[in-house]
Amino acid sequence: MKLTHGRAVLLMVVVTLMWSIAGVVTRHLEQARSFEVTFWRSLFTVVSLLVILPLFQGCAVFAKLRRPSAHLWISGSCWGVMFTAFMVALTLTSVANVLVTMAAGPFLTAVAARTLLGYRIPARTGLAILVAGAGIGYMYAAQISTGEVAGTLVALCVPVAAALNWTVVQSSQARGRNIDLVPAVLIGAVISSLVTLPLALPLRASAHDIGLLALLGLVQLAIPCAISVVCARALKAPEIALLACLEVIFGILLAWAGAGETPGGAVLAGGALVIGALVANEFLGWRRGA
Repeated sequence: MKLTHGRAVLLMVVVTLMWSIAGVVTRHLEQARSFEVTFWRSLFTVVSLLVILPLFQGCAVFAKLRRPSAHLWISGSCWGVMFTAFMVALTLTSVANVLVTMAAGPFLTAVAARTLLGYRIPARTGLAILVAGAGIGYMYAAQISTGEVAGTLVALCVPVAAALNWTVVQSSQARGRNIDLVPAVLIGAVISSLVTLPLALPLRASAHDIGLLALLGLVQLAIPCAISVVCARALKAPEIALLACLEVIFGILLAWAGAGETPGGAVLAGGALVIGALVANEFLGWRRGA
């Protein structure tokens, strides 16, 4: 699948909206907690991808998994870290704290792309990262508290892994290798489910919980994560990370509307800066044909 820049941007916006439902759905779980939440979500992601990938790529997709490249394994491991750390962090702290911490992604991705790929960040994207960073910092300062340090540190693993992941995707494309990294999402889900199963025992999730976690596995992980890798073929790594910041805004608003986690004024003001930076960056890119 080949995408224009504009279509890739629109798809990434949809992807971030799908990613953002995790917080509000998690708040409606009855009995599942911590590692069990992660296990069930990852397991249902594996099941979903085992259906989705052959539909889009045929059964040949499994041949790629029998002969995985280094890029595929690294990307898969990064997805595994992101899947696990995100859900565990949601059980330790507020949705806003997790999402704001994750939004450090653009800075880390820009550094990784510059260091590992020598990618020169356009001035407009660099400025957008700074403005978005100011908004994120403002939100972070208002949300962090002593009792939520553990959750924040776990959440920090997500943008670190994401920065490496997007850079690996860009590296494989830059070297002219026809490597399909979509199966890396499946590898990540398998790693996450295998690692968290022993820690999740004994399983306590109700049928209600399993239904919600199945929804997350399909709609919040399998579909959008596969689409995001396809989008990475048309977008630069820092730009993807910047667009992913929309998950912060969508997630906080959904948790507010659907779970009663009311964000403070600082979160709303900081979120406005993030959205403004995203809109300005994409508008300037469109005007310049970037």
